[in-house]
Amino acid sequence: MSIKRFVGLGLGGTALALAAGTVSFFEGKENSAYFDPVGVVTVCYGHTATARIGQTLSDEECGRLLAGDLGDAFDAVDDRVTVDLPPTRRAALASFVYNVGAGAFGRSTLLRKLNAGETVAACNELARWTYAGGEELPGLVKRRDVERWLCLYDEYAPLVAGDHE
Repeated sequence: MSIKRFVGLGLGGTALALAAGTVSFFEGKENSAYFDPVGVVTVCYGHTATARIGQTLSDEECGRLLAGDLGDAFDAVDDRVTVDLPPTRRAALASFVYNVGAGAFGRSTLLRKLNAGETVAACNELARWTYAGGEELPGLVKRRDVERWLCLYDEYAPLVAGDHE
């Protein structure tokens, strides 16, 4: 099953459910701490704040870290975005913030364009965030494609639905 179809199954759900599905799919889960592709110590679903080499956490602990980190990502989105967000766009942005951090999001052209009402241009900015450590990573390309799809979903879904009436 493709990630868009996997995430799409939850489009009637909440932003939290959409973001959790996206993040968990792309981050994967490693209960034992490891170094990510750019050398950051990471554990569970991409958690870095308290990760340390030698650490092994239970599935339950990983779930709690995911929930807390996603909550922080949603807070960053809600604190910085000044326009209304449909659940799909809010989920896309929370997944993005989960990956790049609140600071990078706060300084981004994406946020500036979104708050200026340039929704399509803002969502298209996601495609620029595919590099880590100076190298384009295929996993980030795929992740940004899904986040962009979610971000733009409410812009185009009514048009497509209207074609079938």
